[in-house]
Amino acid sequence: MSDPILSRGVKIAEEGEPFPRGATFNGQGVNFALFSAHATRVEVCIYDDSGEHEIDRWALPEFTDEVWHGFVPGLQPGARYGYRVHGPYAPLQGHRFNPNKLLLDPYAKAVMGELRWAPELFGYTLGHPDGDLSFDERDSAPFMPKSVVVDSHFSWQQKLGRRVPWDQTVLYETHLRGFTMRHPDVPQELRGTFAGLAQDAVLERMRDLGITSIELLPVQMFVTQQTLIEKGLSNFWGYDTLGFFALHPAYMAGPFIDEFKHLVDRVHARGMELIMDVVYNHTPEGNELGPTLCFKGIDNASYYRLMPDEPRYYINDTGTGNTLNLSHPRVLQMVTDSLRYWATEMHVDGFRFDLATILAREPYGFDEGGGFLDSCRQDPVLSTVKLIAEPWDCGPGGYQVGGFPPGWAEWNDHFRDTVRAFWKGDEGLAAPLSRCLTASADRFNRRGRRPWASVNFITAHDGFTLADLVSYNDKHNDANGEDNRDGHSDNRSWNCGAEGPTDDAEVLELRARQQRNLLATLLLSQGTPMLLAGDELGRTQQGNNNAYCQDNDLSWLQWSEVDARGWALQEFTRRLLELRRRFPVLRRKRFLTGQATAEASGQSEGVRDVIWLSCDGSEMDAAHWDDPHTRCLGMLLDGRAPSSAVPRAAHDASVLLLFNAWHEPVHFTLPAHPQPDGQWLVLMDTTEPDAPAHALPAGEKVAVGGRAFALLASGE
Repeated sequence: MSDPILSRGVKIAEEGEPFPRGATFNGQGVNFALFSAHATRVEVCIYDDSGEHEIDRWALPEFTDEVWHGFVPGLQPGARYGYRVHGPYAPLQGHRFNPNKLLLDPYAKAVMGELRWAPELFGYTLGHPDGDLSFDERDSAPFMPKSVVVDSHFSWQQKLGRRVPWDQTVLYETHLRGFTMRHPDVPQELRGTFAGLAQDAVLERMRDLGITSIELLPVQMFVTQQTLIEKGLSNFWGYDTLGFFALHPAYMAGPFIDEFKHLVDRVHARGMELIMDVVYNHTPEGNELGPTLCFKGIDNASYYRLMPDEPRYYINDTGTGNTLNLSHPRVLQMVTDSLRYWATEMHVDGFRFDLATILAREPYGFDEGGGFLDSCRQDPVLSTVKLIAEPWDCGPGGYQVGGFPPGWAEWNDHFRDTVRAFWKGDEGLAAPLSRCLTASADRFNRRGRRPWASVNFITAHDGFTLADLVSYNDKHNDANGEDNRDGHSDNRSWNCGAEGPTDDAEVLELRARQQRNLLATLLLSQGTPMLLAGDELGRTQQGNNNAYCQDNDLSWLQWSEVDARGWALQEFTRRLLELRRRFPVLRRKRFLTGQATAEASGQSEGVRDVIWLSCDGSEMDAAHWDDPHTRCLGMLLDGRAPSSAVPRAAHDASVLLLFNAWHEPVHFTLPAHPQPDGQWLVLMDTTEPDAPAHALPAGEKVAVGGRAFALLASGE
């Protein structure tokens, strides 16, 4: 096969070093290091400031431990570059080298420009009768973004490593662009950027709401697939990462990565954390028919899991065409290097891993002691940050909720589905609900794991918003251009009597109360709550439960359209989070057992941390639990029960949570008070959320409205 690019003059770089990987400026020039076990030659192409014209080319002269490396003297930060990697083009053996294709550096700390889809991006010739076995000789450089050499110096104002304790953590899943594009306190030119999110008014609102940890949807460099562009849509969510060390260029107001560091610094200054949603399970290069943008052209056989008997084809446990091969030590090293970079260089406080089961897969399947999970557990940096798994993928045995090792938290979809169904009015959910309210100990209470391991959520970016959950029976995804076939159909939603927008006052009031019920259940349960940004304001996506491609007003938070109900819901949410902080029994560090124990102070015997009550004030028995019609129950959290092995001088306040999913009011008989002659204080009632607190004696009945929740507390 001919290679016209080789006819150009190429300089030979100095020897350089094989570590660190990527492009590293040392004050005298730039060291380049690239892993490729099967390449025969690697060249670095240098571009002008526009990124359009190649001005220099250097061959990396050394090959050490399967790493190609060389040093280019005089090269400065800001230089634009890309790789051309030579080697066998033998798809049947799993090799797809094509030096006509300019490749991004897997370790690039910054990327300039956008990917422009064109036939030249593919290593084979589109439309050729041999398909991906053909070889394309056209240059892809004009259509490729360029890697950028960076200067990593930054003067941090806040110290690294001041983490929010897990038992105090409240996650806020946020889309950087969607949250700020219509925000009235963000200057127009900064909307949709890190600088926009860093505005005082934005961060202070989150802090005042009670948020501790901002979890950003993917902000690493990603691409939008050609099929979406052809429909006039885009990859709004960002789950197609190509640059694991680089920020997404469109999210930057300026050219320097300091913008992101400044955001993190300001988040930390307010006592909050920043968590990144990361995608290390696949890349946008797809299967054998996908483009050659980075890993496929650097060392396809190493970076991807290929079919053992037919390495032309890819293992697709992600549903996106390919799966990164974290069983390979260099690929595993790249992922852990990336995580350490964000944690140490960028001061990020933790990560939420998309399709995390993929990362724990070995060739034989999911392994709780697999290489990636073991690497994180023993790493002196990664073992100290927050690690949150989305514990499923679409491969064999991919559903692993509760299956991750100590040190990990996991998204708990059992909580989501059970709580939705309970408030919807489904039958037979009393026992499943009790498990969810106590951090799903049946799944997570093992190997010394703590209640915080259960990340509870009602809604997330994928699915209905909270307002839509109570406004639509069915998904309405027509804007996605897939004839409403995409997105989940089993949403366990209920429109409360009318599908979509309505002027019916009774329906609107019921929807508002149902949102309060769902929020109260989420934010006052044991475990770690995760709130979807905008749910506290009644944000709607007009029934679209898969808005991954909607970078427009459908997905953006419409601040100017928040009505009185929305602002009232925000205040209700703030009060819930204040209650969570105020009462330690709502966020115990130990799993609740319901077993009688002596109080840590030794003043009493037989204290139980949780007691489940029926409406008449008696303890629930097997008949109550087994009755499919049980839709009301009480949860008594006794503050006298020990919360740790360390004796306390005083006990915490006790809390009584009352749940009524019946459509009619019920009257709960209040149980005995922890203190003689003490009274219960009604602090929250979703039927009358603005009612003042009032006291009731033990033994008296308290009315809980139809489809309503109430919280009472003892004296503190």
